[in-house]
Amino acid sequence: MLRWVVIFLVIALIAAAFGFSGIAAGAAEIAKIIFFIFLVLFVVSLIMNLVKKR
Repeated sequence: MLRWVVIFLVIALIAAAFGFSGIAAGAAEIAKIIFFIFLVLFVVSLIMNLVKKR
């Protein structure tokens, strides 16, 4: 699961670099969506990790 979180983070950063520099207008929206997916997966990973340790 952590591997997917890192992959989504990298994709979000790449999309943000293209979108915010003016190369692709739609990439900024995609970056926002992927970033929120990353945040959700990150929080789920943290919760699952805390549950496993108990």
